Amino acid sequence: MAGFGVPSDAFARYHRLKGNDVLMVSGTDEHGTPVMVAADGEGKSYAEVADYYNAAFREDFRRLGLSYDCFSRTTTLNHERVTQDFFKTLYAHGAIVEQTQMVSFSPTTGHTLPDRYIEGTCPICGYPEARGDQCDNCGNQLDPIDLVNPRSKIDGTTPEFRETKHLFLDLPKFADALRHWIQKHDDWRPNVRNFSLRLLDEIRSRPITRDLDWGIRIPVPGYAEDENKRIYVWFDAVIGYLSASIEWAAATGDPEAWRDWWQNDESLHSYFQGKDNVVFHTVIWPAMLLGYEQGGEYGAGKGPLQLPDNVFASEFLGLEGKQFSTSRQHSIYIRDFLDRYDPDPLRYYLIAAGPETQDTDFTWAEFVRRNNDEVLANWGNLVNRTLTSAHRNFGVVPEPGELTAEDGALLDGVAGGFETIGEHIENGRFRAALAEAMRLASTVNTYMSDQAPWALVKTDKDRAATVLFVALRAVDSLKTIFTPFLPHTSQVVHELLGHEGYLAGPLVFREVEEEDGRKHEILTGDYRSWVGSWEPSDLQPGQTLQEPRQLFKKLDDSVVEEELARMREAADAA
Repeated sequence: MAGFGVPSDAFARYHRLKGNDVLMVSGTDEHGTPVMVAADGEGKSYAEVADYYNAAFREDFRRLGLSYDCFSRTTTLNHERVTQDFFKTLYAHGAIVEQTQMVSFSPTTGHTLPDRYIEGTCPICGYPEARGDQCDNCGNQLDPIDLVNPRSKIDGTTPEFRETKHLFLDLPKFADALRHWIQKHDDWRPNVRNFSLRLLDEIRSRPITRDLDWGIRIPVPGYAEDENKRIYVWFDAVIGYLSASIEWAAATGDPEAWRDWWQNDESLHSYFQGKDNVVFHTVIWPAMLLGYEQGGEYGAGKGPLQLPDNVFASEFLGLEGKQFSTSRQHSIYIRDFLDRYDPDPLRYYLIAAGPETQDTDFTWAEFVRRNNDEVLANWGNLVNRTLTSAHRNFGVVPEPGELTAEDGALLDGVAGGFETIGEHIENGRFRAALAEAMRLASTVNTYMSDQAPWALVKTDKDRAATVLFVALRAVDSLKTIFTPFLPHTSQVVHELLGHEGYLAGPLVFREVEEEDGRKHEILTGDYRSWVGSWEPSDLQPGQTLQEPRQLFKKLDDSVVEEELARMREAADAA
């Protein structure tokens, strides 16, 4: 959630408020290693496990408020069709070549041991926990056989390596074009741009097939007939962005609508992920797009498919001083978190203290502090004190008198936040954007404390009305500014101020039935019906106010020890 989830949703919600057309797509990449390993461990089929996690993730994302237009999955007929078309087209263009390689097999199960489930010492930097496909310490791409003392992360056994034929994506073929393209993007985060350029220094062909019985069949002669060879997950997963767009278009009743996004120079493509996935989004996926050119069923001579315009990659988020590890139960699952706490404080934390440009750490003590001292004490307190005073003394947005210079300066300052904060969001500076929003909330809180309308109402009710009118307009503006980050509570403020409609409404699951009879659900929403725009408030006097209620809950300090104890129990059980 710190890498792709909350930042991408803040970005999408902001652009919708700006009045821009937005298409936010993704899905579960279900041919990956975690599905296979979980299925083997639980004695279930791969499909059963894929179904479970797709449903679980969709529900987590719905509860957290990730406003996808289409969050799908990669086990659909649509995705299979798009992936096979991509594969055949790249093969026909000479971008896929056959080579032999040493493939790792588990001596325990006899199955191929996926790269990411092999670890060992990196031969380049000596990092002792490098993965079979990449070293997280130096960032270099690896093959499992390159590792010193390779071992299975599942059971610790030493993999068996056997020589077998496979198809490779000829990445060196695209090295010059990729370098030229990346160098032009001096607007990228420096960590992403510099890391991507370093990857090109050691670029080499990468296998895109594996000896597996789970995945999309390989649509070329000599491989199509082999039941035990499939397209490897990292090739088909990135195609999910395109296939989800095509699925979205079909659901709108205009199957060609996706072309307005993928074959339109005016569209802007922004990708969100953690830094361990940068290589897929700045090297591998762009190379695939370049190799596809205007060919295949989806190119159809209507122009090349759009390359990424920006890649917003975060650094790593740790947990209580250690790396997250699901195998060691040193982790926090979104569903468990949301069973005990509200979504907006988590969204706030992941932006305000998240790993946007450097590694950071999630601690329960810091979560409680930020919830109580920042979200609740600043923004929550401002909404509560303003609305309580206005509702109790007027019941409606009061009619103001003549505004003072101080009144006007406050409203002008808040209004200026739309441009400043919007620019931050557009450039991926989410932490700076949220910090500026909180600073503006603080200025309104200071204004309220200085003016004290709850006291003024006893001596100068007209002036109290003016102060509360100014404060309510400021709160109404800030409600919109906070919406990309805190959508659930912004919707509550929207309603408390007497507005109708959804500023940030509910997300829904919608069933899709494909022509082969298969059904699946996507996460989506009716965003075009939502109200609100990225501009200062025009709140009118006389609008009825609802009875105020608290936006945020104060968390007791005991939460910290309770959660740490829960983590210790889970780790001991593992």
